[in-house]
Amino acid sequence: MMKRYLQKFCPKNGYLKKIEQLPLEQRWRQVRAWMDTESLSLYEELRESCPVLELPELTIVTRFSDCTSVLRQYDVFSVALYKPKQSDFWMSQDDTAIHWREKAIMRSVLDLEQLASTRQYVAAKASSLLHNAQGTIDVVGGLCRAVSIAFVQEQFGFDKSDPNDLFEWSYWSQYDAFHNQAFDSVVVKDPTQIVANREAAGQNLGVYLIKLIQRRGAELKVGKDNNDPATRLLKLSMSGALEKFDPARVIRNLGGLLIGTVETTSHAAINALVELFERPEILKQAIAAAQKDDPSEFDGYVLEALRFNPSLPYFFRVCEQETQLATGTDYACTIKPGTTVIAITHSAMFDETAFPQPQVFDPTRPETNTFHFGQGLHECLGRHIGRQMITELVRQVLLLPGVKAVSKVDYKGGPFPEEYRLEWCHEELRALFYLR
Repeated sequence: MMKRYLQKFCPKNGYLKKIEQLPLEQRWRQVRAWMDTESLSLYEELRESCPVLELPELTIVTRFSDCTSVLRQYDVFSVALYKPKQSDFWMSQDDTAIHWREKAIMRSVLDLEQLASTRQYVAAKASSLLHNAQGTIDVVGGLCRAVSIAFVQEQFGFDKSDPNDLFEWSYWSQYDAFHNQAFDSVVVKDPTQIVANREAAGQNLGVYLIKLIQRRGAELKVGKDNNDPATRLLKLSMSGALEKFDPARVIRNLGGLLIGTVETTSHAAINALVELFERPEILKQAIAAAQKDDPSEFDGYVLEALRFNPSLPYFFRVCEQETQLATGTDYACTIKPGTTVIAITHSAMFDETAFPQPQVFDPTRPETNTFHFGQGLHECLGRHIGRQMITELVRQVLLLPGVKAVSKVDYKGGPFPEEYRLEWCHEELRALFYLR
């Protein structure tokens, strides 16, 4: 199939020709490296000349139509690879009773009427941390992770917890589930250790959550209601209204709140900041928008920055029944059951069929077709909360006078940003603070 593409389409940058010249066992490793270093030019060639790229380990799709097909056809493309990492958590299931019941429960307890207070909380917490930072900060640990962890503690109800513990439990679960699959072996040095770390983190998180639930149960019995997601879930379980939502299921879902909040929020906020700092003219516009009372205009800058620099550039699925992708085109390809399929949604967000003038940074683009929070059955449960947190974290940074990046992002060999240093004029910030 590779030769057919080469003979027919004459790729611009020659990525496909270079791939064909490599031994089969080296092709995915090379493609994966390009995804980190030359992503947009690679994706452009694949969309134009080989939108369904079959490699020995997996199949890659890059066009909007195929990416949406993969993510929306949950009966054809499953999340089977989640199962070994997440056990019986509803996210590791597709069209099951547990999935629908528990996702519905979680959507109910994550009250969207509280989005305004969510944003206010993030703004206040971030502003305080930045003001106390004296003009310089590692924005990963000192702000984005710190605010996300505090949010879990104070808004989701994870009280009497150690922030360092919450970070470890979240970090290793995210790492193993989404960055330690078999196809990640080309970039992961010690996958076995990551599994061990995730298992240990899960055990320790479970111990903490059991104690939390016991404590909340005792509080409810004496009339104390904290009115947070942890308490709401326990009240529902204790009511007996749902036969199959016992305290063990409460613990499962509380763990998901932590794991789905910290690294996802931090990573996205950092990526948006990086993209904005690399675009001086756009940065000026974003800073001006950040000053306005209504954040809606500003939010567009963050979301568009994430289109160029997403924290999740792809989603992976497993083909469950023989199907065809790119149907009706010259690139039509039959996918066999058992095939791992990677939908490169970063590429899909530069497909002109869904994103007019994709190379233009346009903060007014509609969100509908973006993949920042996924699409289909497994769209992010907390997308509305995450959107508020991510955009407000970035906004608080851009409100700092003279803020600038003084380092590149350091990933320290892993999949997440670990350090990114910023500086600003602290004396000017202090003056602004006293004028308020």
